[in-house]
Amino acid sequence: MDGAATNTASKIPEVVLSSTSTRKAMPVIGFGTATDFKDGATLISAALEAIKVGYRHFDTASLYGSEQALGEAIAQALTVGLVTSRDDLFITSKLWCNDAHPHLVLPALQKSLRNLQLEYIDLYLIHWPISWTPGKGGWSVDEEDLMPMDFKSVWAAMEECQRLGLAKSIGVSNFSCKKLQNLLSFATIPPSVNQVEMSPVWQQKKLIEFCKANGIVVTAFSPLGAKGSSWGTNHVMENEVLQEIAKARGKTVAQVCLRWIYEQGGTLAVKSYNKERLKENLQIFDWELSEEDCNKISQIKQHRMMLKEEFVSARGPYKSVEELWDGEL
Repeated sequence: MDGAATNTASKIPEVVLSSTSTRKAMPVIGFGTATDFKDGATLISAALEAIKVGYRHFDTASLYGSEQALGEAIAQALTVGLVTSRDDLFITSKLWCNDAHPHLVLPALQKSLRNLQLEYIDLYLIHWPISWTPGKGGWSVDEEDLMPMDFKSVWAAMEECQRLGLAKSIGVSNFSCKKLQNLLSFATIPPSVNQVEMSPVWQQKKLIEFCKANGIVVTAFSPLGAKGSSWGTNHVMENEVLQEIAKARGKTVAQVCLRWIYEQGGTLAVKSYNKERLKENLQIFDWELSEEDCNKISQIKQHRMMLKEEFVSARGPYKSVEELWDGEL
């Protein structure tokens, strides 16, 4: 066992999810695996490195195409003793839109489990609040394949996944306050997590308050703006306010962003394949932003990076971007 890794991992705060079927807690910072790499070897190497420096929470999705590589990394980590047991890791995956139908939820999770070589995952999320024609996969979809989600029946199938023990906890991703309110009106097991775009440039203040009031943990994806990706932005890392705070505090802009999310009560999934940045991203728990820092950050001009216009269609369930996000723009 790598003593340094154990020591670092023990310093990462955890949160107990409200409706989990186990008392196992979720580390507040996770390693994101949405990747452009096709071979899988780079991700396996990065995931093993992440475990060595202390990460115990890994975020994947059927869409990402990273489940198999992550599963292989987990298997290798167990074999060589980087972690002592599967229970030392917290694994999140997500249901893609083409499987967001009541009869396809359980088979989709079972496929993810096979890819991951696991008997259960710790958290299973509905990836987006929309369904596609079954069998239509990939990142994009034709307009005629967009379908309204049967939220009640799909969520009932998610609840069944938890009752079967295949997912220890269930939640959603990219849900607005209004869509969460709808879900809470009929859920037997309430969603424990809502994973959304969140950064100092898109602060989600209304959503954060709603989720706090309803016992839902917010997880931030793209907390650094996903710079360099096909849909990302430089607005976060090149923000002058954040750069000034980072310089004054002797921190990186990334550390300021991640610390700010943590101080809002959020958790986060952050992606890096650089060993030093992997370490830096964990070094956010032994210092605080000042009140002045927080005031400056609260005044940053807001900009939602991911609008998902491709989910909007005159013939689909969402006729406008405003309708997709319920005006939370």
